[in-house]
Amino acid sequence: MYIFLTILIVIAAILLTLLVLVQNSKGGGLAAGFASGNQVMGAPKTADFLEKATWTLVALIVVFSIAAVGFSKGQQEAAEDQSAVQVEVAAPAPAAELPEENAE
Repeated sequence: MYIFLTILIVIAAILLTLLVLVQNSKGGGLAAGFASGNQVMGAPKTADFLEKATWTLVALIVVFSIAAVGFSKGQQEAAEDQSAVQVEVAAPAPAAELPEENAE
């Protein structure tokens, strides 16, 4: 499950990067000289959709990240429990105490 969530996070991050690059710049930086108008891709409501999609992907990344940490801790605890059981089984039994023989 942890690997599945990690893959979803990577996909959402790539989509988020693409959405941010498609959006029209509001700051008037380098993109302001190349802007052709207020409409993005020819539709007046596209900017609203892109902004909502951006915030949705950000929220999904946060939720997936929190879930991945939860699954990661669960897997670590299970691995520690399993290794503790293996150590107990594999540990040799204590040797019986033999009486000391004095050579005197």
